[in-house]
Amino acid sequence: MNIIRYSQGFKMQLVREVEAGERSACAVQRKYNIKGTHTVLRWVRQYGSGRYGKVIRVEQADEVNEATQLRRQLRQAKEALADAHMELALEKAFLAVACEQMGQTEEAFKKKHAGQRRTGRSRGTPSSK
Repeated sequence: MNIIRYSQGFKMQLVREVEAGERSACAVQRKYNIKGTHTVLRWVRQYGSGRYGKVIRVEQADEVNEATQLRRQLRQAKEALADAHMELALEKAFLAVACEQMGQTEEAFKKKHAGQRRTGRSRGTPSSK
C-alpha cells in the first residue's frame, strides 16, 4: 500500500479552488483523484479562511426580536419552576416539623385532611356574601 503525501502548496491550491466557489470539495477531490473521502474537506477546514461550509442565517428584525423574546420567556418559565420547586420543598419541610410537634405522622395527617378545601375556612361554615 502506497502512502501519498501532498505538499502544503498543493493543498492550498485546492483550498483556494473550493473557497473561490469554482468546485465543491467533492468535485476537487474527484478532479485530482484524491482517495480519502474527507481529505479535501479537512484541508479546507485546516487551511481555509473558514467561510466554506458556514451557514449564514439572515433574519428580519422582528425574527431576531422574537427569538430574544422566546429566550426571555423560557428563562422566566425556568425561574418560576425553580421557585415553585423551592416553595414545595419548604411546604414539605414545614409539614414535617408541624406533624412532629403534634406527635403525628405525615401520612396520618394527610389521610385525616384529605379532600378538605384549602381556603382556610372550616367545613360546613356557610359563606357570607
